[in-house]
Amino acid sequence: MSAATTRSRTPDRLCAEAVDLAREAAEEAAAPGVVGEHVSAVAEGDRVVTHFFECKEPGYRGWRWAVTVARASRSKQITLDESVLLPGPDALQAPEWVPWSERLRPGDMGPGDLLPTEADDLRLEPGYSGEDAPPPNSAVSDEMAERVEAEDAELVSRPGTTRGSIAALAEELGMRRARVLSRYGLHAAADRWDEAFGAKTPMAQAAPASCMTCAFLVPVAGSLSQAFGICANEFGPADGRVVSLSYGCGGHSEAAVMPKPPRPSPPVLDTLGADVLPLRPSPDSGSVPEATDEPTEELGHS
Repeated sequence: MSAATTRSRTPDRLCAEAVDLAREAAEEAAAPGVVGEHVSAVAEGDRVVTHFFECKEPGYRGWRWAVTVARASRSKQITLDESVLLPGPDALQAPEWVPWSERLRPGDMGPGDLLPTEADDLRLEPGYSGEDAPPPNSAVSDEMAERVEAEDAELVSRPGTTRGSIAALAEELGMRRARVLSRYGLHAAADRWDEAFGAKTPMAQAAPASCMTCAFLVPVAGSLSQAFGICANEFGPADGRVVSLSYGCGGHSEAAVMPKPPRPSPPVLDTLGADVLPLRPSPDSGSVPEATDEPTEELGHS
């Protein structure tokens, strides 16, 4: 263990007493009236002490002005090292910075934004393998390649691509992409599409039929055609989207017959119909005839 590690971390007396010098340095670096009370003095090393002052600047709650002073060995002259604003234990700080690759979410890209892919992106793999230059035992040697390039320069469509190279062959065969989707990238995309427009969505659960039998489904090429297609129904919720063959919606092409609205069962007590009530009782009932507005003859004595 070295001698430096065994020394005490007790603040140097002369440096610890230089509070006024530290305050002047903090007030010079800060705006007027924002340097508060002296908080503490911490020993940073031998004859090196940092003085902390409260910060009254609005928006910097819990921050402290830190002024570091020091003195040389066997010297009583205190010198100023630096003054800086530092966050305290309960300081209000911005959230921890997160790289853009971890903050990016689907739909965040806008017009003019660029999203570069890394060279070792797991979602991609080389579209063709091998080097641009022919192998050492190739029939197309360097001398022959130069001669062919000079004679057939018009066939070379890209600068730096030599005739006989794998890049030129890939271009002639139509494989112009340097990288293609890997199996991992393919499965990740399929899982993402199935989660958004798959059989487990509420729309598919209530659909009259699946997209497999819908005329609005546009097939796709490749291995994805076994499970996905593109919806071409402008009134459907997935128009222009990649949908699973097991997905479905109410805009199915064969859902031509509109279901009739359900009829409620008849009520136990009829509260809608009218009850037939006679205005006059029947003669057989034996009741007293009701009064009428017709005049009656008065009975007199003869």
